[in-house]
Amino acid sequence: MLTGQKMSENMVTHRGGCHCGAIRFEVQAPSKLHVYECNCSICRMKQNNHFIVPQSRFKLLQGEDNLTTYTFNTHKAKHTFCKTCGVQCFYTPRSNPDGYGVTPHSLDPGTVTSIHVEKFDGQNWESHIGTTDIHKRSQE
Repeated sequence: MLTGQKMSENMVTHRGGCHCGAIRFEVQAPSKLHVYECNCSICRMKQNNHFIVPQSRFKLLQGEDNLTTYTFNTHKAKHTFCKTCGVQCFYTPRSNPDGYGVTPHSLDPGTVTSIHVEKFDGQNWESHIGTTDIHKRSQE
């Protein structure tokens, strides 16, 4: 049974990748995306809006050898991006180390029907994490 996403949601296979095409992936997620807009130091600068899925619903199709990772502070978040073009299509969030944060702007057109944006107060991460259900988004 899904706890992170309701079974009634319209699950589709989204495909996407980076700007240069070296990274390609697919992800099972609703066609109506619930996207987090985080204001922590790195997400604000990168405008890293993302939706979260369990690891089991994400598949890297190509480009593993072209990925590099940046970490800072607690080193729990793994900010993965393409070595060639610098685009971050997905990463491992601090809030969801058992899942992936996927950027909707890196998806191929045609599978997203709507996007709902929820603000996440990453500047006050420790006090905000207990007020949200974000951690449930990476659970099956």
